[in-house]
Amino acid sequence: MGASMENTGTFMLSQEIELLMAERAKLLRVAGAAAQFVAVMESRSLPEEVATEAEILAESVNALPEDTLKDALVSITATPA
Repeated sequence: MGASMENTGTFMLSQEIELLMAERAKLLRVAGAAAQFVAVMESRSLPEEVATEAEILAESVNALPEDTLKDALVSITATPA
């Protein structure tokens, strides 16, 4: 493999990593907002139509690894919307 192909491959990999990191940042904001919502929601006062979705959301947030959840909560306090 030539140096040009290697440089192109490295550049493409770098671009893909940048895209994935940007997507991760957006997903962390979503997870952070969801975690904050779950923390303050009163499940008994939610309409029946959204009870299942609220339960899925709460279970999904609770299933996140602690480090990821911390990063998610920091992401919603560290940067404006």
